[in-house]
Amino acid sequence: MLVGYNTNIPYKGKLYHVQTEDNGLKNPVIITLLYFKGTILAAKKMSYAHLASVAGYKEQVRELMKEQHKSMMKELIQGKHTAASDEQEPGEPQAGAPAAEVQEQAGADPKGRISKSLDDVLLDYILKRGE
Repeated sequence: MLVGYNTNIPYKGKLYHVQTEDNGLKNPVIITLLYFKGTILAAKKMSYAHLASVAGYKEQVRELMKEQHKSMMKELIQGKHTAASDEQEPGEPQAGAPAAEVQEQAGADPKGRISKSLDDVLLDYILKRGE
């Protein structure tokens, strides 16, 4: 069983959580869940049974985990899974621009323009959080 990924993603003034786990060789499945306030908004599962007997399978599984985790974050940022959390609750911050931390990681210039691709930003974010 490989150590998974956990990433908090600020999006439109709300904080979402993406979690990716490996179930291990007894149940070779990678699961990624998207949470908002403890509620699961979306889930993705991928079997890697076909890799379990391959030499060096761990590196391949790790890559699949990164890709699935990144994919869920992309879908969140594209607005595919936010319908259940779209209503503004009293006392919550208003929806707005991305958090300064995300802009900084994206290589934003002083005007907020981002110079990296979304794939690069997400991968950098995942790798930095995994350290």
